[in-house]
Amino acid sequence: METNLNLLGLKQWHAAERPREKMLIHGKETLTNAELLAILLGSGSKNHSVIDLAKEILASNDQNLLELGKMNLQELQKFKGIGQVKAISIVAALELGKRRHQSNSLDRPKITNSKDAYKLLLYNLEDLRTESFRILLLNRSNRVLKTVLISQGGISGTIVDPKIVFKSAIDHEASSIILSHNHPSGNLKPSPEDIKLTRKMKASGDMLSISILDHLIISERGYFSFADESMM
Repeated sequence: METNLNLLGLKQWHAAERPREKMLIHGKETLTNAELLAILLGSGSKNHSVIDLAKEILASNDQNLLELGKMNLQELQKFKGIGQVKAISIVAALELGKRRHQSNSLDRPKITNSKDAYKLLLYNLEDLRTESFRILLLNRSNRVLKTVLISQGGISGTIVDPKIVFKSAIDHEASSIILSHNHPSGNLKPSPEDIKLTRKMKASGDMLSISILDHLIISERGYFSFADESMM
């Protein structure tokens, strides 16, 4: 009689078929997303193996890890076999992966164009369901001193206080700033409010001798750069 591995617990699988053992024998690159997620989960439910549970979670997000990263603890716990501890493990692992992209070098990253800034900000903004406004603080060499969260809002907007923006810049002795916020809708076209805010921030920066180099609007579809479009 043929054994269905999917109906067995991980301990009953042949060593080469278990995600942890597979990683040890063949390396992490050989594991599927479901197998990597299964390692985080550790166990499944009464009627489903941990691999089945991992596949179910991924299937609910169309196999898209970006969409998985948008899920909160409550949404993850709706899956049978996912309690608070497992949900926290998934969210924590995805957050670590996001932060890894921001710390891949001990040197301060240098911003030479809008794409450099976009790549740095993407992992903070791409998977949010609400608008978030962040700034990059740069030194005289255009190297990043710090990424600062200024405000978190709703689906259609967030309030930005210029005083908070420039206080952050002064506190970190920044020479210039790159503004950024996300559009959860995916629409990259700047709103009249976005344009008004950018002009206001640039005028304020000029008075303080702190340059506003760019304002990026970021979504899953890419980004819009005010500087690239000669709108600064």
